[in-house]
Amino acid sequence: MQKKMNLPAALFASAVMAFGTCAVVAPVHAADKPMNTKAAGAKLQDAKKSLDAKKYPEAIAKLKEAQGVSGKNAYDDFVINQMLSFAYLKTNNFAEAEKVLEPMLTSEFVPKSELPTRTKQLLTINYTLKNYDKVISLGDTATKGGFADEEIQTLIGQAYYLKGDYKKSTAMMDGIIQNITKSGKKPKEQTLILVQNACTKSGDNGCLQRTYEQLVTYYPKPVYWQNLVDAMYKTQTTGGNNDKTMLQVYRLASAVDVLKKPSDFTEYAQLAMEMGAAGEAQAVLEKGFTNKIFVEKRDVDRNQRLLDAAKKQAASDPAAAAKAAGATGKADDPDVSVGLAYLGSQQYDKAVEAINRSLAKNPQNADARLTLGIAELKAGHKDEARKAFKAVKGDPTLERLANLWTLHSQA
Repeated sequence: MQKKMNLPAALFASAVMAFGTCAVVAPVHAADKPMNTKAAGAKLQDAKKSLDAKKYPEAIAKLKEAQGVSGKNAYDDFVINQMLSFAYLKTNNFAEAEKVLEPMLTSEFVPKSELPTRTKQLLTINYTLKNYDKVISLGDTATKGGFADEEIQTLIGQAYYLKGDYKKSTAMMDGIIQNITKSGKKPKEQTLILVQNACTKSGDNGCLQRTYEQLVTYYPKPVYWQNLVDAMYKTQTTGGNNDKTMLQVYRLASAVDVLKKPSDFTEYAQLAMEMGAAGEAQAVLEKGFTNKIFVEKRDVDRNQRLLDAAKKQAASDPAAAAKAAGATGKADDPDVSVGLAYLGSQQYDKAVEAINRSLAKNPQNADARLTLGIAELKAGHKDEARKAFKAVKGDPTLERLANLWTLHSQA
C-alpha cells in the first residue's frame, strides 16, 4: 500500500524555499529585525560559503562548530537549524533533518504563511522515517489549520494503515475520495487503490464495493469490473441471496465480460430459466461452451443437459414461457415473464412493450424497471435506457446496478 514518491526531490524543493526565506542576517542595528551575534555570524558566513559550494559535509561540520559558540541568541540557533536542515536534506540524512526541523515549527522567526509548507515537509520526512504517530499528529495540526491537502490526508491514511489501524485508515481514505468526488474532481487511481486495500484489511465490504464502483467509473479496466462483480456476488451470497437480484448481477457481469467461472455460467442459466428467460440461458451457456469454460466432464455433461432444456424452452412462444416461469413461483406478473422471454430471444422492442405493460400496473417494481433499461439498451435506445435506469428506486442493490448499467452504456 505504501505510495511511491520521489521524496528527495520533493523535500529539496521545500527545503530550498524555506532556506531562501531566512538567509543569514549580518549584525545590524535595527530594532524590528532579528540579528545574529557577531561571533556566530562569522561562522555562519563560513558555513554558507560551503553550502554555496555544495560542500555539504563541510558545511555541517562548520555549523556544529557554530552551535558551540558561547553567547549565541535565539536567532543564531534558528539560522543554524535552517542551514543544517538544508545540508542534511541534500545528503539524504532525513533523521537528522527531522531533529532540527521539528523545533522550527514553533519558532518565532517562522512566518505563519510558511507553516503549511514546513508542516508538510516535516510530515513527509516522518513518513519516510516510518514515524507514523508523528505523521498522524502533524496531520492533525494540518487539518485543524485548514491546510491538509489531498497528499497530506493520503499520508495520514497510509500511516494508519501501516500502523495496522485499518478501520481508521478506511474512514480516512474513504472520506478523502468522497470529498474529491463531491467537488467534481477525479480521484487519482493510486489513491483509490489505497482505499481498496484499507477496505479489504478492515473487512468493510460496503466500502470495498463503493471503491470498486469509483474505480470502474473513473478507470474502467476489466480487472476493476471483475473485482466489483466479485464484491457484489459476496454481498448477495452473505447477505441473504435474492434470486432476482442475483440474476441482475449476472446480467451485468456478462455485459462487461467478466463472467469467468463455470459455476457462474451454470447458476446464471438456471436463474434465467426459472424466471422465464430461456433464450438468455441458452445464450450464456452457448457462450460458455464457445469459450471452453466447461472443462471437467461432469460440468460439460451437466451444462449440456441444461443447454438442451434451455433450447427446448426457448423454442416455445412467450406466453408458454411466461406460464412456465409462473409455475416456479419466482416470476413477477405474466407481462414481466413475457418480457423476459422476449429479452432472451433478443426481441428487445417486444420485451420493452411487455415490461412497460407491467410497470403501468406496478410502477414501483424496481427489478422490472432495471430489466426495462437493459432491454432498451439492447434495443439500441440509449437515452430511454438511461431514463429507465435513473428511475430504479427502492432497492439499494438494484439502484447500484442501475447506476453501473448507466456507466456501461456510456462506454
